[in-house]
Amino acid sequence: MTKFFIKALLLLGIAPGVWGQSLSPVEKKILSTVRQIHPETEKFLEKTVNINSGTLNLEGVRENGKLLADEFEKLGFKTEWVTLPDSLNRAGHLVATRQGKRGKKLFLIGHLDTVFEKSLPFDPFTRVNDSTATGQGANDIKGGNVLILAALKALHAQKLLDDVSITAYFTGDEESSGGPESRRDFIERAKKCDLALAFEGAQGLTHVTTGRRGSSSWTLKVVARTGHSSRIFSDLGYGAIFESARILNEFRRALGQEQYLTFNPGLMIGGSEVRYDNKSAKGETTGKTNIVAPSALVKGDLRFISEKQKESARARMRDIVEKSLPLTKATITFQDGIPAMEPSEKNENLRKVVDQISRDMGLGPVLAGDPGSRGAGDVSFVAEYLPCLDGLGASGKGAHSIEENINLKEYPFLIQRAALLLYRLTR
Repeated sequence: MTKFFIKALLLLGIAPGVWGQSLSPVEKKILSTVRQIHPETEKFLEKTVNINSGTLNLEGVRENGKLLADEFEKLGFKTEWVTLPDSLNRAGHLVATRQGKRGKKLFLIGHLDTVFEKSLPFDPFTRVNDSTATGQGANDIKGGNVLILAALKALHAQKLLDDVSITAYFTGDEESSGGPESRRDFIERAKKCDLALAFEGAQGLTHVTTGRRGSSSWTLKVVARTGHSSRIFSDLGYGAIFESARILNEFRRALGQEQYLTFNPGLMIGGSEVRYDNKSAKGETTGKTNIVAPSALVKGDLRFISEKQKESARARMRDIVEKSLPLTKATITFQDGIPAMEPSEKNENLRKVVDQISRDMGLGPVLAGDPGSRGAGDVSFVAEYLPCLDGLGASGKGAHSIEENINLKEYPFLIQRAALLLYRLTR
């Protein structure tokens, strides 16, 4: 089926699935059920989008979790709230489970939080037209969360959840993780499953994610001799700010063209005195233009497609830092964040399952997306233990911005595809 034909069907409000030739009677009923319940699916999406659940709005994250938990319990899932130590300042996680012996044991991944904190202007769910709606977290990831629920509802309506094993895990701090301790339970539960499906934003109907980059952070500190600015380049050396600039430019020159590797200096301060507060992520400095800066601080992130690439980049960055300009001293430290989800044969085999479903629905092929086009995500924490696939959620544009939206025309087809995926994997 051509893209032009699919587009025409979408505009007419016709499900391309009716044109598929390889669907069983049960699968056709699943697709029909998704369509029938779609009005209530959209209403529920609006309800969850209108709850502010920025990572640090602990009350909002829990409220969003409670909303989902109530719906999962109606489907026969057992729900529980995973609490975290108060020191992490994170709300916790929602887990919904059904235990059975049929088919693959599935680990479904979503998250309750968004990047939009309560202090930011509120952007409610708003239907712009019949194909687009805007709202905080509409596609990242509340559209994906509701997609999971809607797909399971369609299976439940056909009594297809009996005797299956599904764990749906919704973290409360994906956008700003509380650290390794926050993912301990998440990883342990995933290890008990056969494969993981993550519902971060879809890249339309034509691509899924078989690999995505990891993310870590780095901190560069520079100290230097200080004194009257007229003595720079002579007995006072080059100062902390020039040394920081040298290092950053060498990072760019030496590592800037490597595929899938990026390193971004997100904050840079320098002067006579430098202060930075990790909790508030705010920095400040004092200094005058006629004083050689004795201190500088740079904080950034490092993104990579594999542990090998990460460690190689860190080694080269350390080498650059050690070659200090005269009368300066720089140090760099690294902090692990989210590991990489390396593209693999096991992930590719999962993509082939989605591809076949899409073809059977009459939607055409599904390809693997570019790993470099995605940021880090929760699925990467479990990618070394079991086959994984991501990008199965809602489609849209402008994630993490005030322009975030969801594609309402593609949404029902993505739900249908997910429902058939869950069905086939649990047979």
